[in-house]
Amino acid sequence: VQLQASGGGLVQAGASLRLACVASRRMFSNNGMGWFRQAPGKERECVAAISWNSASTYYADSVKGRFTISRDNAKNALYLQMNSLKPEDTAVYYCAAARGASYSINSSLYNYWGKGTLVTVSS
Repeated sequence: VQLQASGGGLVQAGASLRLACVASRRMFSNNGMGWFRQAPGKERECVAAISWNSASTYYADSVKGRFTISRDNAKNALYLQMNSLKPEDTAVYYCAAARGASYSINSSLYNYWGKGTLVTVSS
């Protein structure tokens, strides 16, 4: 089983990016999903998460109002729309599938991880 994240890149502050994560097979439609990021020298943090049916979402305070998480279970896909990007958003972004139907901000409760996609925001 693979999770493939894409959509990262180098952008200027204020720009937008849309990250996508596609599962190699349809097994995450009943699982919560999350986007995590890790900046150099910092711990991995959950920036957004979503329950299996999209009924519940979570956003870190640092990205509220700027990032939107969504999923399309029919396409085995998870998305993160990132607007008004800031230099402090620079990090490697990872998608992950949780063990259960809900979401968690605790990375240890996620079983499957994508390889990550680098987002660099210049000032």
